[in-house]
Amino acid sequence: MRDRYQELYDRFRWEVPERFNIAAACCGQWAADRSRFALYWEDESGATAAYSFWDVQVAANRLSNALAALGVKRGDRVAIILPQRPEAAIAYMAVFQMGAVALPLSHLFGTDALEYRINHAGASVAIVEPATIANLWAVREKLEPLKHVIGVAGARESGVHAWDVLLQKGKTDFAKADTKADDPAVIIYTSGTTGAPKGALEAHRLIIGNIPGFVHSHDFFPQPGDMFWSPADWAWAGGLFDALLPSWYFGIPILGYRGRFDAEKAYYLLEKYGIRNSFLFPTALKLMMKAVPSPKQKYQLNLRSIMSAGESVGVTVLEWAKEHLGVTINEMFGQTEINYVVGNCQAAWPVKPGSIGRPYPGHEVAVIDEKGHEAPRGQLGEIAIKRSNDPVFFLEYWKNPQATKDKFVGDWGCTGDQGKMDEDGYLWYQGRTDDVIKSAGYRIGPAEIESCLVKHPAVANAAVIGKPDETRGTIVKAFVVLQPGFSGNKELIEKIQQHVRGRLAPYEYPREIEFIDALPMTTTGKVQRKELRRREEAKQQGS
Repeated sequence: MRDRYQELYDRFRWEVPERFNIAAACCGQWAADRSRFALYWEDESGATAAYSFWDVQVAANRLSNALAALGVKRGDRVAIILPQRPEAAIAYMAVFQMGAVALPLSHLFGTDALEYRINHAGASVAIVEPATIANLWAVREKLEPLKHVIGVAGARESGVHAWDVLLQKGKTDFAKADTKADDPAVIIYTSGTTGAPKGALEAHRLIIGNIPGFVHSHDFFPQPGDMFWSPADWAWAGGLFDALLPSWYFGIPILGYRGRFDAEKAYYLLEKYGIRNSFLFPTALKLMMKAVPSPKQKYQLNLRSIMSAGESVGVTVLEWAKEHLGVTINEMFGQTEINYVVGNCQAAWPVKPGSIGRPYPGHEVAVIDEKGHEAPRGQLGEIAIKRSNDPVFFLEYWKNPQATKDKFVGDWGCTGDQGKMDEDGYLWYQGRTDDVIKSAGYRIGPAEIESCLVKHPAVANAAVIGKPDETRGTIVKAFVVLQPGFSGNKELIEKIQQHVRGRLAPYEYPREIEFIDALPMTTTGKVQRKELRRREEAKQQGS
């Protein structure tokens, strides 16, 4: 194939208007055509629904009016604690068009995770469903900024506003806020290795910054007949910025599925809805490969493009997908703060198996040393993105100016990821600079898990690392120092695991726990996680 990369990169120019609103771009502009579908939805119970852009816009207008009646103003934070369901997508549009700030929170979050984020962000309203209201209500009295809770699908507690009742009262038209492209739209909390999770404040222009990567990673999206689906949670950057919003930006329908990921269910959805484009984590692809090695013999699939990110796909999965799904997977690299900046586009340039790709048009990416100087080709350094005029950059870390400052070296936004760039401009990921764990497509910070662990009465101290795993890429492993009088055994391991499951997200609990007498520490009292990783590697190698 002809390598068109340089041609596409050189001719690209950003076009970011001064005034811009995500809801207007992703829903409002399509709503006049009542026949244009925006969302197909299915629940694991078998319930289904379909919404046009007009349906979404009318519901969003009603919700915006209802939120305004509850006192929500421009800049106020609204927590959306919902899985993939129509009300979640409607809520985003309603919040964006008000000029308020959406606070996406995973439906998997436990009490500690919800309490910290809602209080830190100062959310005045939270939207929940029956599966998420219990954890919120368990800490309701500790949530000082929270004034109102809206319950979807019958989520009920004393004082909770019913979604249906609120929307029935709301008018069907709404005077949309005239927002600037640089105005804040979303706060998404990211997990770091030290201290509490950081809230990345994102502007409305973010979606414009994501578009070149989205278009190329899906082989020149959109094409006639395209339809999108991803199991990625709409509360995470991957589901919201890399699936829902860019699909709607182009007026293309997306499938939402409320339920746990299951490989055979994934094939069922791909076939039933004629999905053409998908974002699938490497773990999901591996599970699908193992569950149904030869899917064409069982399912009639219509896939055109697959993007994958979060960890390396690997040559085995790449080759399997090409042979058995008929698709060459385009890997992508980015992070919540600086998303969708590097990747592949097999329709325009060759894919090198194992590489995360080239900088997408519009993004200046380099491998730099500690002083911010570009490293020679082939030399290890930190993957960084130049900030100037790039709309993909976040605004700041919420209430954390020092962390915002530390994110940059000069004009380079630092990712904390190590890599090398070859002579053809392809990047090769080499691992984290810090200790963030990437497991099953999630980025997990050890600090929050360690804090949760030490709340257990049997735990004196704890440290968490990522341990290599064949299926998930990495699993969470905890090293635990016990309080006097406790004895480490299988029963205690299960109790500690359940303790974490009930307070944080399920993917954050330690799948392995090892009891040790003392943690390796620096002279200043910091846990040496690198030493724990070295010990684990030695153990796996039989040293």
